[in-house]
Amino acid sequence: MTQANPASASSAAAPSLWHRVRRTLMLMLLLVVLVLGAYTWLSLHISYSDGERAGVLQKLSHKGWLCKTWEGELLLTPLPGTVPEKFVFTVPDAAVAQRLNGLLGQRLVLSYEQHRGVPGSCFGDTEYFVQNVREAGSP
Repeated sequence: MTQANPASASSAAAPSLWHRVRRTLMLMLLLVVLVLGAYTWLSLHISYSDGERAGVLQKLSHKGWLCKTWEGELLLTPLPGTVPEKFVFTVPDAAVAQRLNGLLGQRLVLSYEQHRGVPGSCFGDTEYFVQNVREAGSP
């Protein structure tokens, strides 16, 4: 009759414990990635507000180190004797950005959506995402 060695029993339990800890850590990491992914998707697809802004398109540039985004500035039409206010925005659609490039320096009306809390700058440097552009009539 052989007796079970207590040292071999504890060494057999250690890999089992390590396996459970590793699996728990992997599940926690997967949960964090899923929650962050869901938050990012929601912040990009549910708008906080939307509207239109009118003014003169002053600047449009394609910038970023790894994630290139279209960023622009619109000088809002001021009252006489006041300093114009800048409206900074991001253009997620390349076709809209090309239309804007052709209208640089002209009076425009931009339709936008505001997305608050978008993580990182890979989706844009601002929270205002321009969806459409049209030329404005004479003032």
